[in-house]
Amino acid sequence: MLPSSTGNGAKATSGAGASSEPLLPVEERSGGHGSGAHGASVSGAVFNVSTSIVGAGIMSIPAAMRVLGVVPAVLLIAAVAALANCSVEFLLRYSRWGGGACTYAGVMGDAFGRAGAVLLNVCVAFTTLGTLVVYLIIIGDVMSGSAAGEDAHVGVLQDLFGAQWWTTRVVVLLVTAVVVLLPLVLRRRVDSLRYTSAVSILLAVVFILISLGIAIFAIFKGNVKMPRMFPDFSRLSSPFELFTAVPVIVFAFTFHFNVHPIRAELETSSDMVAAVRISLVLCSAIYAAVGFFGFLLFGEATMADVLVNFDQSSGAGVPQVLNDLARLSYALHLVLVFPLLNFSLRLRRRAPVPGR
Repeated sequence: MLPSSTGNGAKATSGAGASSEPLLPVEERSGGHGSGAHGASVSGAVFNVSTSIVGAGIMSIPAAMRVLGVVPAVLLIAAVAALANCSVEFLLRYSRWGGGACTYAGVMGDAFGRAGAVLLNVCVAFTTLGTLVVYLIIIGDVMSGSAAGEDAHVGVLQDLFGAQWWTTRVVVLLVTAVVVLLPLVLRRRVDSLRYTSAVSILLAVVFILISLGIAIFAIFKGNVKMPRMFPDFSRLSSPFELFTAVPVIVFAFTFHFNVHPIRAELETSSDMVAAVRISLVLCSAIYAAVGFFGFLLFGEATMADVLVNFDQSSGAGVPQVLNDLARLSYALHLVLVFPLLNFSLRLRRRAPVPGR
């Protein structure tokens, strides 16, 4: 609190320790990123970090596993998760909490000056903004369908209720944005999104369980066979095609832009390190399970976006209701990921640009 300008305030400043008392709390002096300003829980941080990791990229994991084979894909997921953990530890170690470099851009500003900080903010802003636009497109495609030429398919709502005015893309996205997204994107603290993040991760697990159910059904129907454990070079146009799967896995572990906002509401950096490690283990397991079951279900016909395989034209030979549930759980998952990425985008706009 600011010291009083009355006589009582003058008396308070006469103490021996008054000169060391800050005029503003650490949180206000550092732009809302003070150390442990809100005392958020580690479990909330785990859910928020996990939701930042598991986004739209999860649907490309089965295709990467189809190219690499199960064993190399799982090893690559584990290796990228380990590298992500190391990079987060570096970020936290060189962030001056309570000083200037308590943001991602602040770390870049210390290392590369003001230009580096500006460049990072621009890259993060464009990346998150583009991802949010893609999320809205995917939500519209899943819920209301797409009429884009050969890729045309019926949405979940149209499949269940037919072509109605309220199942059109415009109405669905408008209702989703106003009723669900708007109240969530207006939250001032990232920790307040922990419950929606928990539901988001739960929906990802539900997607895995649905895929498991479809796989069991297809196994009894005799429509699937054991996926390849290693790459089949006879199916590759070039050995270099193996490296196309690497960016897919790396992008799936992109969450560093939310490390500092989440850490700022925890008590210590050790809490954040523990939360990140738990999240990486959880998300690695989710990626491995989604990749395996997707590859198991659709084999060599696995598309770059496995969600397309869950369309009624996928030929998986399973009840359409399971396909619809799989697509619906994924769409709802993206709806709840949206506010967390939007939070990072808001920080890019209002945060001061540090650096020399």
